[in-house]
Amino acid sequence: MQMYFTIDSTFYVSFTFMLYLTLRIGGKMPREVYAVSIVGPFPIAVTNLLDLTRLDLHNNKLTGPIPPQIGRLRRLRMLNLRWNKLQDVLPPEIGELKKLTHLSLSFNNFKGEIPKELANLPQLRYLYLQENRFTGRIPPELGTLQNLRHMDVGNNHLVGTIRELIRIEGCFPVLRNLYLNNNYLTGGVPAQLSNVTNLEILYLSYNKMSGVIPTALADIPKLTYLYLDHNQFSGRIPNAFYKHPFLKELYIEGNGFRPGVDPIGAHKVLELSDTDFLV
Repeated sequence: MQMYFTIDSTFYVSFTFMLYLTLRIGGKMPREVYAVSIVGPFPIAVTNLLDLTRLDLHNNKLTGPIPPQIGRLRRLRMLNLRWNKLQDVLPPEIGELKKLTHLSLSFNNFKGEIPKELANLPQLRYLYLQENRFTGRIPPELGTLQNLRHMDVGNNHLVGTIRELIRIEGCFPVLRNLYLNNNYLTGGVPAQLSNVTNLEILYLSYNKMSGVIPTALADIPKLTYLYLDHNQFSGRIPNAFYKHPFLKELYIEGNGFRPGVDPIGAHKVLELSDTDFLV
C-alpha cells in the first residue's frame, strides 16, 4: 500500500493527524510514504509506521534533526531525505535499520562526525552524504559493508587520509563509485587502494592530497573515471594509465605534476539522478 501526500505548510499538522488516524482507527499500515511540500520538523509520527519499507521526504523544507525514533523502522529499505534543511548530528539509531539498502541524506545541513553505526547496515548499497557539514574522519568501519556499491561523502569538511579509510583488510569488496571530493583530505594515494578492485569512479578533486600517483592504481581493472584535480600531487602520471582499456577520464588540473603530463578525456561532473537512486 502506498500513501501520497501533497500538502503545503498550512496542513503540516494534518499530515501528522492523518498518520495518527492510520494507526489508531484501524487503517491499514502503509508500506511506502512519499510526501511533498512539508515545512517544519521531521514528522515523528512517521516512525510509528512499523511496516514502512520506503520513506521518501526529499525536496521539502524539513528542519531540525532526524529523531532517534527513526530506529523503529526496522523494515525500511529506502530512506530518502535529500534536499531539505535538516541539521544537527545523525542519530546512531540509523544503524538499527538492518534492511536498509538506500540511504540519501545529501543536500542538508547535517554536522558532526559520520556515525560508525552506519557500518551496522549489512544490506546497504547506496550511501549519499554529500553536500552537508560533516567533520572528522570517515569511519573505516564502512569498509566492512559487503554490499556497498556507491559512497558519496563529497562537499563536506572531512579530514584524514585514504590510508586510514582502507586500513581494514578486504574493505569495500564491491564498491564501484567513491566520491571524496571537496573535503580536506591529506596524504597520498596509497598503492593499497588497488585492492578495492571493483572501483570504476574515484573522485578526489579539491582536497589537500599530495605525493605521487602509484602505478598500482592502474591495476584496478575497470577504473573508468579518475579525478585528481586541485590537489597537491606531483611527479608523473605512470604510462599504465594511458594504456588502461577502460579509463575514459583522467583529470589532473591544479596540481604540481611535471610538464608534459596530459589529461585523458573531457572533464565532466558526474552526478546520479533520483531515478538512479531508486534502482
